[in-house]
Amino acid sequence: MDILIAVTTILAMLGCLALIPLGLPGLWLIVALTLGLVLVGKLTWMFGLVVAGAALVAEVGEIVVLKRFGRVFGGSSRAFWGAIIGGMVGLFVGAPVPIIGSVITAFAGTFLGAGVVTWMETTSLERSARVGWGVLLARTVAIAMKVTTAVVVIGAVALALFI
Repeated sequence: MDILIAVTTILAMLGCLALIPLGLPGLWLIVALTLGLVLVGKLTWMFGLVVAGAALVAEVGEIVVLKRFGRVFGGSSRAFWGAIIGGMVGLFVGAPVPIIGSVITAFAGTFLGAGVVTWMETTSLERSARVGWGVLLARTVAIAMKVTTAVVVIGAVALALFI
């Protein structure tokens, strides 16, 4: 029974991993699954707290990366929020390509959201494109950071369950 629980949990975590590039809370679902294992006594509380802390650091890191890249590329705080809203709109609009279509449109929405807000502020197409690309790059880095955190957590959970 313990092996069935471990395998099922790891498979569920891998499914949650696929949600992260979509901008959905896959990392927090992985944390919830880990805390579920803590509650049933399969993992220690310290392990669960470390996993939750790592997820929190990744989330804060995402915001810091987005704001810093936005500033470096000349974006305002409004452009930051334009990127966030544009990414969400892109995610829900989607493209007619299963799964990856939503990822593509979420990234495009991030670029367009930051770019349009910057264009409305400055009427400079060049600056708008620069801010859009900067925020798009930041989103890519942030997602890579969160996916890396999730992979490390899944690996640590698997190691803890099978050893």
